Amino acid sequence: MICSNCGKDNPAGATFCNGCGAPMSQQPPQPQSQQYYQPPQPPIYGYQPVVYPFPISPCRRWAAFILCFFLGGLGIHRFYVNKIGTGILYLFTAGLFGIGWLVDLIMIACGSFTDSRGLPLKE
Repeated sequence: MICSNCGKDNPAGATFCNGCGAPMSQQPPQPQSQQYYQPPQPPIYGYQPVVYPFPISPCRRWAAFILCFFLGGLGIHRFYVNKIGTGILYLFTAGLFGIGWLVDLIMIACGSFTDSRGLPLKE
């Protein structure tokens, strides 16, 4: 039998390895080609954190939508996502005369609105 710990060949009925002293299992070790990776299974019950496969903004989409809907003419939603320059522009032009406010409202609702770093907003 081959020791699974050190790989030394031992007699057939050995209970401990002659090379490293590790206990020998009664089953022969499986070849490497037959061992498959088993990913850890998540627990069935309890809190499951959401893991995003890409970077995402810490700002929430629903908060930006509410701010844009009620205070879009003042550009408050732009300040919320840290777009300070366009926030000031919206503040002095009443949301780019209402057109920019409407475009931003639609973009936030569709999910294509990003923060100042270009990251999509969190659900």
